[in-house]
Amino acid sequence: MSQDAVIAHIMQTDFPRLSPSTPIREAVAVLARSQAPAAPVIDDRDGLVGILTEKDCFRPMLNASYYQQWSGSAGDYMSREVVTLPSDLDFVSAAEEFLARSHRVYPVIRDGEVVGMLNRSELLAAILDISEARLG
Repeated sequence: MSQDAVIAHIMQTDFPRLSPSTPIREAVAVLARSQAPAAPVIDDRDGLVGILTEKDCFRPMLNASYYQQWSGSAGDYMSREVVTLPSDLDFVSAAEEFLARSHRVYPVIRDGEVVGMLNRSELLAAILDISEARLG
C-alpha cells in the first residue's frame, strides 16, 4: 500500500455528533435520518465520552413501543468503552481492527479530538480500489 493509504483520506468528516444530554428519541432520529450506524457522544469540553450505535438504540425504542413514551438520554444508552483509531493509521492496520471486532464504524481521533468516522464499507472499497489499480 502507498504511504497515502491512511484512513484520514477516506474517513467521513461530516457526521452526526451527540451530547450526553441529547434526548434518546432525538438521538435515534439523528442516526436514522443520517443513515449513520453510530455517532460519537461528545461532552461540553469536546471530549469523547461514548458512542451511540444503532444497536444501542433498540432498547429505548422497544421500551417506547411498550410504554408509549421515550425516556432517557444518549448518555444513558451509549457505549462508554469506545475504541478509536488514529487519523494516520494505515489501511491494513485499520482492516485488522475491523477483523478483530464486530464494529461497523470507528471514531477517528487526531490530537485528542474526534475528526472523523471510518465505516468498514468505506475501508473495504478503498482497499479494493488500490488492488484494482495495481492490476489494471
